[in-house]
Amino acid sequence: MNLLDEEVFAVIMAVTIIGSTLGIALVLKPEITEPFTSLGLLNQECKIGDYPNRVYPGQSLVLCVFIYNHRDYPALVQVRYKIGDKTTLPTNTTPSPHYAIKIYEFLVGVGENITEKISVPILLSDTNVDEVALIFELWIYDVNSNEWIYTGIWNHLYVNVIKVPYLEVK
Repeated sequence: MNLLDEEVFAVIMAVTIIGSTLGIALVLKPEITEPFTSLGLLNQECKIGDYPNRVYPGQSLVLCVFIYNHRDYPALVQVRYKIGDKTTLPTNTTPSPHYAIKIYEFLVGVGENITEKISVPILLSDTNVDEVALIFELWIYDVNSNEWIYTGIWNHLYVNVIKVPYLEVK
């Protein structure tokens, strides 16, 4: 009878140890999340939808950008504004080949987001185009390399360019 009691006691102890270990592991298990940032493009009232679809060369539009930082450190970010077309859109690995017309910088805290109004100039060197893509790329400052890194995150808005007839003064 003593042997049976020792076996029962050993099983109870094994179950207790395994249960306690699993319980502690579940309680202390760190939450694994992938750090990321995100970029959204909003209309002039900082809402989704009702975007402008026609622009004039030389005009400036008012739009809003939304940036969310889901990293474990504050993020210094840039939104680089470019004008291109469907053949020069960025990808998730390479930015658009066009130069930045304007750069907007923001500091976004840990787990925070910001929504900011921006003025977007419509600077066109080719006035014969009918449609352009307003491109917004998200770049982040890397403190380890001391340089701006393209995140692969971008938005664009296609707009039609309204041609203004040239009036010659005589």
